[in-house]
Amino acid sequence: MSENPMRSIRIEKVVINVGIGEPGERLDKAEDMLKRIAKTITGNDYKPVRTVAKKKIPKWGIRPGLKIGLKLTLRGEDAEKFLRAALEAVENKIPARSFDEHGNFSFGIHEYIDLPGIKYDPKVGIFGMDVCVSLERPGYRVKRRKVRRAKVGKTHLITKDEAIQFIKEKYGVEVI
Repeated sequence: MSENPMRSIRIEKVVINVGIGEPGERLDKAEDMLKRIAKTITGNDYKPVRTVAKKKIPKWGIRPGLKIGLKLTLRGEDAEKFLRAALEAVENKIPARSFDEHGNFSFGIHEYIDLPGIKYDPKVGIFGMDVCVSLERPGYRVKRRKVRRAKVGKTHLITKDEAIQFIKEKYGVEVI
């Protein structure tokens, strides 16, 4: 008896977040570096999107509307390539608290030079990034489609334990 193909888990997307905290030259350099990282690991050109501050924090000089970060979304094979490289950067270890109740997980990379094949650029300096991974099963399209939108059934949702098992089996990650 074979396993039901609708129960298989796959990666929906991998989002890379970089928080710079200030607009200007440093943000531009980080954007170029994120482009280079994506090109080096995936082999394709991607353009990061600038993220905007929503709150006012006077001590840090942040106000609403200020561009202070970057994000880049990868899907398909490119998402898997980047995820393998990012997991290698954290030595294939993720804490169990990184997983949420819906089967998604996130982890941080302290320095971009931890990624394999990426060299230090003195013009850019050092910055870290967060890697957020969203998992799904076939059939999750029903919650995003335009016509006859519906909820995904409770038994079809991915649990924390299923996500941990998937990452252990497919990527050889040790969950601490």
